[in-house]
Amino acid sequence: MILNKLSEILGRKRIKMSELARMTGLARQSIFEFYHNKNKAVKFETLNKICWALECKVEDILEYIPDEENR
Repeated sequence: MILNKLSEILGRKRIKMSELARMTGLARQSIFEFYHNKNKAVKFETLNKICWALECKVEDILEYIPDEENR
């Protein structure tokens, strides 16, 4: 399972989704879908823009947690 920690980071930094959209130039809908785990894939370009805007690494946003059923 991939754990998305974008909401945690935005909360900690007190940044709203609309502000992140403005900072990155990404559509607010794209940020909303990523924030709420509604998307099935994420482009590297999107991750790059988010990491740049939040001054973080990809591993700060996404974490891999092994599924018990896939072992």
